[in-house]
Amino acid sequence: MKYLKYTRLLCMALLAMGFTACNDEDAYFEEDAQNSPIVVNKVYLQDVESSVPDREVTFARLGQVIRLSGSGLYGVRKVYINGYDTYFNRALVSDQSLLVQLNKETPVAEAEEEVRNTIRLVKDGSEFVYKDLVVRAASPQISHISNTLPLEGEKVIVYGANLQETLKLILPGGVEVSAGIESDEDGEWYSFTMPGGVSQGGSITSEGANGTAVTPAYFNEKSCMILDFDGTGVQGFWSWDAGKSMCDDEHDVADDPLGKRGKCALLVPQRMLDAGGAVSSKPRVSEWWTAGNDEPTDDWNRMTGLIPAETPVNEVAFQFDIYVPQPWSGTGHIQISLMNNFNISGIGSDDDGTNNAVAFCVPWIKEGVVVPFYTEGWQTVTIPFSQFNKYATLLENEEEATFQMVIDDRNGASYRNFGMGFVNTNFTFGGVTVESTLFNQKIYVDNWRVVPCKKTIVSDFPDEEE
Repeated sequence: MKYLKYTRLLCMALLAMGFTACNDEDAYFEEDAQNSPIVVNKVYLQDVESSVPDREVTFARLGQVIRLSGSGLYGVRKVYINGYDTYFNRALVSDQSLLVQLNKETPVAEAEEEVRNTIRLVKDGSEFVYKDLVVRAASPQISHISNTLPLEGEKVIVYGANLQETLKLILPGGVEVSAGIESDEDGEWYSFTMPGGVSQGGSITSEGANGTAVTPAYFNEKSCMILDFDGTGVQGFWSWDAGKSMCDDEHDVADDPLGKRGKCALLVPQRMLDAGGAVSSKPRVSEWWTAGNDEPTDDWNRMTGLIPAETPVNEVAFQFDIYVPQPWSGTGHIQISLMNNFNISGIGSDDDGTNNAVAFCVPWIKEGVVVPFYTEGWQTVTIPFSQFNKYATLLENEEEATFQMVIDDRNGASYRNFGMGFVNTNFTFGGVTVESTLFNQKIYVDNWRVVPCKKTIVSDFPDEEE
């Protein structure tokens, strides 16, 4: 599509501007053209799909077509952008205009300082360097945040693409960060230390070499907390027994092993680990639930003040924090249940039906490969509701699925408890077949919450935003 777009653009330019092809015998290479001085005073972005197809700009991105406007351009032999020898079609050159596409191989952050953000035009008898256009790579994008509920002083890593030279951040509530920011040379992340005074939730806005990026609005967002094991939300349990799967707040809730966050859930509780751990082929190793029916915080209609009821399920997510101090791989996975209608039997069981409101977390399998999973501190896991089986099926069938449907499914259930459990059965996930073995290590979870997760693409030109 982009090729057709730019082909159409260039054809239109030819028709509109009356350019003609030339060869070594043409006036293009004669002495008058080669010696005339070059001047560029403006640059225009060419985009036939824009409401402003010929827009004056002060920056352009790799892959885009720009028009240099000035005088003496007829006769230009070479164009160097950030020092990169850039092809252009002489048929698209007149005395006052030259069209050129920024090659995607053009260096940006890695360009030599003396040629960065320059366009050098060369003839036999003259040359000109234009220094008023910033050359950028593709627009910066955000994929995820390492820890969306950090405490003051903790390191936060924001992952994505084209995030080179991030120099300024605006955190929710307008808190500005400009010191201590690190960014990856390849643009895959930037990091900062969480400052004090951040009391609101929302997005992080960053400014870097390639422009502005905005994270989903889930940073420091805790207004839709489900259960934090420290007094927000109510834990539910029944028929507790030291030898059974049910986990309660008297025997099984643990202290944060890092000593910073109060209480949390040791997913496979200490009493089970002391007894040897979870044997192979065991479903329903442990189960943690909210209080359910008649508990006001279990009615998620309360959340629609932050997340509108009509929000698509791929734009709203369940989040929780996880701390795994030792590498975890080879056995075990987490089941998340929207209501207490399931057996905590895991992937491949009856619970894993296409119409069931369940999701699974296997962080040690990535893209079909086993990668031992551990964390150096607390990290955040984000699971959009579009990854819960029922809503994934609806979307696959091109049917609507909204947050209100999630709320109604919970409120319409016989038992409205929201839950998380550990399963140690055989299963296949992401193309990897797992034969379960003894599981006996610590996995801590905390801060169950619902958050908005819509990704934001920042337009270069706000006048064209919807």
